[in-house]
Amino acid sequence: MELPTYNLGELSPVDVRAYLEEKDVVMIPIASLEQHGPHLPLLTDAIQAEEVTKRAAERAQVLYTPTVWMGYSPQHMYDPGSGTGTITIRPHLLLELWYDVGRSLIHHGFNKLVFVNNHGSNAKIVEPLLRRLRYDTGAMVAMSRLYGERYLALIDDIMENPPEETPGWHSSELETSQVMAHNEALVRMDRAVAQIPERPASIPDSFVKNDGAPDVAFQGHEFFLFATDHQEFTPSGVIGNPFRSSAEKGQRTYDRYAEHLAAALGEFEKLDVEVHTRAWRQIV
Repeated sequence: MELPTYNLGELSPVDVRAYLEEKDVVMIPIASLEQHGPHLPLLTDAIQAEEVTKRAAERAQVLYTPTVWMGYSPQHMYDPGSGTGTITIRPHLLLELWYDVGRSLIHHGFNKLVFVNNHGSNAKIVEPLLRRLRYDTGAMVAMSRLYGERYLALIDDIMENPPEETPGWHSSELETSQVMAHNEALVRMDRAVAQIPERPASIPDSFVKNDGAPDVAFQGHEFFLFATDHQEFTPSGVIGNPFRSSAEKGQRTYDRYAEHLAAALGEFEKLDVEVHTRAWRQIV
């Protein structure tokens, strides 16, 4: 269904009802508000989530909600004066917020929910939410994780940083490029630094930590997880090298991710999903 915008918040109930006569899929972009080093804005993850979702929505002609900007970011609560501005929400509260968003949409007639996540730590807590929404209602519930970090398969030919300069990691080549593509004025490259992660002093010398993932290597295998804070392995907040970033790379990566997501949405549209519990008032 062709609409002037696919942002649900910019439409009236009349438009949404007309959409629901043809489709039952909706996307919910989720992100965070957290420090991204000295050169990127706190809204970096939310900017990326919004850009990817909007582009996919236009390709697939599928609605999406306004971005839920708050997320789970305890590792970025640096000492006052360092990670200033970071806001983190406790997991149980955040899961209830996302649940209520989902139940509200199901109440109005959507049968298929796709959370478009652009913040790694949200993925650590979200799986119980996906199951709860599915089990409580019968709706199809999925989450996409269209960001870089350790998995660059869709965009590895665009990124130039070598592995040791972690092209997809926090405030490195990918994130800086994508914020540039959104609004280059928000990127302060005069403040940018390249930072290779250090092993946190809180883990033994024999363990190896090369990026921001909780997985830590020991004797060549990653069988251990540690709840480390970001500042323990990168005092600047940056993981990698942002100096090969460009708006052109950001545009190309947004398009790759959006095409992938739009293709998935087309497959979701084919599913016949029966919602057994829709009324929102049953959870109040």
